[in-house]
Amino acid sequence: MRQIVSTIALLFLATISFSQNAHPVLTMAATPEAGGFSTKRLTRIDTVLKEYVDKGRMNGAVAMVVHDGKIVYYKNFGYNDLDTKAPLQKDAIFRIASQTKAITSVAVMMLYEEGKFMLDDPISIFIPEFKNPKVLDKYNKADTTYTTVPAKREITIRDLLTHTSGLGYAQIGTTEAKNIYYKAGVVGGIGIPEFKLADKMKILGGLPLFHQPGEKWTYGLNDDVLGYLVELVSGMNLKDFFQKRIFDPLGMKDTYFYLPENKKNRLAMMYTEDTNTKLPVKMPEKLSLYGEMYRDYPNMNGTYYSGGAGLSSTVYDYAIFLQMLLNGGEYNGKRLLSHNSVRMMTMNQIGDLSRGPNKFGLGFGITTERGSAVLPTQEGTFEWGGMFNTTYWVDPKEKLIALVYRNIWPTSWGNLGNLYKVMVYQAMNY
Repeated sequence: MRQIVSTIALLFLATISFSQNAHPVLTMAATPEAGGFSTKRLTRIDTVLKEYVDKGRMNGAVAMVVHDGKIVYYKNFGYNDLDTKAPLQKDAIFRIASQTKAITSVAVMMLYEEGKFMLDDPISIFIPEFKNPKVLDKYNKADTTYTTVPAKREITIRDLLTHTSGLGYAQIGTTEAKNIYYKAGVVGGIGIPEFKLADKMKILGGLPLFHQPGEKWTYGLNDDVLGYLVELVSGMNLKDFFQKRIFDPLGMKDTYFYLPENKKNRLAMMYTEDTNTKLPVKMPEKLSLYGEMYRDYPNMNGTYYSGGAGLSSTVYDYAIFLQMLLNGGEYNGKRLLSHNSVRMMTMNQIGDLSRGPNKFGLGFGITTERGSAVLPTQEGTFEWGGMFNTTYWVDPKEKLIALVYRNIWPTSWGNLGNLYKVMVYQAMNY
């Protein structure tokens, strides 16, 4: 009898131990081989990224590869300042722009799991300015006037998560969207520290959509609207919600809308491309992009919390966030989402709508079987990137996370992200 009790106790303790360690946290692999990668073949990434620096295609980059929670590759290349030759550090804080969207999507799904709304609820329930939306019909280029027709239905929260609402993008969207939004004072949330999210989203609600809701995939200000939804439903501004509900629980210590004083010196320098030589040069401190854009906006005391583009972060911090998703919503004993919510987020949510060979989920681009023929990423991989050339992907079938960060815009070498995919997958040993 005593032996049976002892066996049961051991099984119970083993079960507890397994449940506590079922989901990996980020740790450095003893060697790349211990994490399933070839040290020799990983050096090919070194060669490519060094070549990009040496040939003047970029000032620098930081790259990371994680397999099943083990960091098998984490290196920095090039310079933070080409003039002084100051190196770009691994813990540099980059403007991640549209990588903010995934974090906003997680915030929305957390509130969804709390029963605050259903995904097919009209957004006008929470933001009345979006009631009775109109769709652009005719646009006059000469004076930017336009006519509209009534939308066939209201915009839903799901439409916003999938970028099928019909909203466009200020500053970086189509000519029609940029002009209409600029005239109304609506901003894209990039490089703009002043203003309040609530004020701009209320204005946006009264502006025309650029197609009928649900009938097309159009990249737009959807996550800024969702950020305002998070504020309304949670009773916190977006900055505080992110900090208290996502960053602090996950241990993300370097992700902010606006950097604290003691971290401002870690902001990566923003570069652009000389139009003649195509070589990287420092971006001016201030430039006009359908309104003023400040290069170093993360180092300001801003008040605009853009759910679509406002955050800055490190490669390491964002890898923690991605590992949480790969773990099915949990990281280091902190559960943010159920695994079924993560499943919903990372599956095709746009049906037969066209988006090249791939599809879109609730906040991510999704690799399809057709898309997996284009690059080595497996079907089911979810990914996105940022305007300033930061990019990431998560391949659940391979238990793989990879990121490569630069801060340069625009650049003739924007395809580095796809080249990096090839370099990562060729280095696998399993």
